[in-house]
Amino acid sequence: MESLKEGDKGSGKQKVKIVFVIGSPGSGKGTQCERIAQQFGYTHLSVSELLRQETILVLELVYKMQLISSKSSMIQKIMKEGKLVPSDVTVRLIQQAMQGMDSDKFLIDGFPRNEENVKTFENITKMEPEFVLYLDCPQDEMERRLLSRNEGREDDNIETIRKQFKFFMESTLPAVEYYESKGKLRKVDAGKSIDEVFESIKAIFSQGKDNKVPPSRHYCKCVIL
Repeated sequence: MESLKEGDKGSGKQKVKIVFVIGSPGSGKGTQCERIAQQFGYTHLSVSELLRQETILVLELVYKMQLISSKSSMIQKIMKEGKLVPSDVTVRLIQQAMQGMDSDKFLIDGFPRNEENVKTFENITKMEPEFVLYLDCPQDEMERRLLSRNEGREDDNIETIRKQFKFFMESTLPAVEYYESKGKLRKVDAGKSIDEVFESIKAIFSQGKDNKVPPSRHYCKCVIL
């Protein structure tokens, strides 16, 4: 592993604290992660935004150099269909983002999505999450939220939403079960109001020693890779 911090090299100890946050589209991951970061001093990394940023940067390079990028096209196509970008691509983007930040506490939002993500993260980084926060949102509530958010996104239609939810459940449940078997899963009912969900989340994070922390950092949409 390329250590996240110079002082960690060869120490054999995990000094960086990582919490994975997973949930279906519409489960409120982004909103809750912002609140967690603010209250408990975590740096929030959104995997979907890292992937979008990578695509944007490559497309800008393509435009300037008049080249064709199979990498950016692949990421765009996979994300549009709600499927998964190859695990090694995703993990190395996460690792690069973490290495570039002066922080030792990370919320990784939208990861892992399947068992391969889990194995690849462990193999590449030689690290494991402190725990995994699972925002469990019922399908009918997820559909209501996504259809009512009116952000002009072409994937906000019932057919695509249901396809993404089905794919999420099929791909992610094995990862959920894996962390549950290790005693690392923290499940929250995400079908409730934003404030009610956060109250449940605060109870989970307050069990540790995260109550008094430095200001949070948000790098969801502006990570330079």
